[in-house]
Amino acid sequence: MHLNPYGEYAVHLARSLANDWPGTRAGVVARTRDFGMSMPFPEQQDDHSRCRAVLDEWLDVVDADSADERAVLLNEQMAKASAYPRLTAHNDEGWHLHYRDVDDDLARVLQAVFSVGTALHLTTRGMGRLGRCASSPCANVIVDTSRNGTQRYCSPRCASRDAVRRHRARQKPLTRSGRRI
Repeated sequence: MHLNPYGEYAVHLARSLANDWPGTRAGVVARTRDFGMSMPFPEQQDDHSRCRAVLDEWLDVVDADSADERAVLLNEQMAKASAYPRLTAHNDEGWHLHYRDVDDDLARVLQAVFSVGTALHLTTRGMGRLGRCASSPCANVIVDTSRNGTQRYCSPRCASRDAVRRHRARQKPLTRSGRRI
């Protein structure tokens, strides 16, 4: 049985692009390949900037203040992508669902994949399972796939840095002689 992991790979792809935006269209395509997308994308002259605009719209969902706002934004993005399911059997992968037309270009595919995947991720895991790293000044996107839904940091390094910062803030101030008050 072939399962479509739109909810997980799509948000991880979007997170990866948001945290490390490639400088070229080829870089964006390479990243889609890293996350398992195998279809060809018809090339458009402004693909790179259009893909960035799609990502920026997705970041509005990440930064939304409430579940209701996230839902409104995702519904608008899915409507724009006209992302309805279609059965396909390309590349000898067996029958599976795609939420895009076969001939869509890169930006349209990303619009559909990000919006549908994010909607599936949030509705199955929880509307709060997307955000920004809690370690200041890091602003990386986090996709919470933790068991208990409490992921706040993009990496163990950021979690450790924030723990050290909190620990130091709790310490008593030093006197001129170097002793704690």
